[in-house]
Amino acid sequence: MVLLVEIKYLHVEDTNNIKSTVIVRKIDELGRVVIPVKLRKDFTIKEKDPIEIFVYEDQIILKKYLPYNECNITSEITPQNREYAKGLVLSPRGAEILKNEIKFKFSIKA
Repeated sequence: MVLLVEIKYLHVEDTNNIKSTVIVRKIDELGRVVIPVKLRKDFTIKEKDPIEIFVYEDQIILKKYLPYNECNITSEITPQNREYAKGLVLSPRGAEILKNEIKFKFSIKA
């Protein structure tokens, strides 16, 4: 018996423009389903990354597992990590990397 899985992915570019992507995948005989490369890249899911599985009503929800206080950039967990707007967690090294990326992207000179 082969089950089909429908993967719905809402991509929000702004509040007035919501794009929806629907992908159908088959579940193999061992119960595995492949998450498409585009989604893995968009959500920075790498091989061996842990995934949380939730059940909500008639839906199975997959979410990348992030340990509490893990830096979103370096994946470091340190006592110096800080949480910023909307759940952005940065270690001191992650904050430095982000600062340098912003300076480079926007040609900001210190």
